Amino acid sequence: MNLLDSLGSLRSLTAGPWIYPVVATSILLDVFLPVLPSGFLVITAATAAASATAATPDVPSLLPLLLCAATASVLGDFLAYRLALRGGARLDRTIARSRRLSLAQERLGTALARGGGLLVVLARFAPAGRSVVSLGAGAAKRRVEEFLPWSALAGVTWASYSVGLGWLGGQWLGATWFSAGVSTLALFLAGGLAAYLIRRPAAAPAPAS
Repeated sequence: MNLLDSLGSLRSLTAGPWIYPVVATSILLDVFLPVLPSGFLVITAATAAASATAATPDVPSLLPLLLCAATASVLGDFLAYRLALRGGARLDRTIARSRRLSLAQERLGTALARGGGLLVVLARFAPAGRSVVSLGAGAAKRRVEEFLPWSALAGVTWASYSVGLGWLGGQWLGATWFSAGVSTLALFLAGGLAAYLIRRPAAAPAPAS
């Protein structure tokens, strides 16, 4: 496949207004099904947007794509949070049986209680971290005003990074599948770094003098 064919196939996959609801649905649902390729879809659409010209009005536009991705991310987080908030004793028992969920719930509660929600932002990049944190916040009965602003910041940060990666990759490497793949790899690397930072043991509090 030559460069023009690759570019054409990328445009054909993302052409038309239907790409926005597809991206939004994928992002909305991947809080429950982390295997959905929502990040790849956002990057692919943004890569195609990098090739936009007056002669190609059917490729996605960056601002609507960014708004679509950020909004769907926040709505998905809030839906998971609300479901966990109403989950009752059965969900509490499920979390108690999972060391990962229990630890995330404990660390999230501590972070939010101190007024810092960096954990929520980092978790948005880590594999399945969004699911663990959103469900953990609801199960821990955290107040919505403690969780939602950080979720919104996480959604905007993740969407901006993903769209930016796709657009920059398309500018530097051309709007091709290779470019989309390189940008997706950069997103995975950011996820790996976020997972590492989340898993680091919390620093012990300094002894009182």
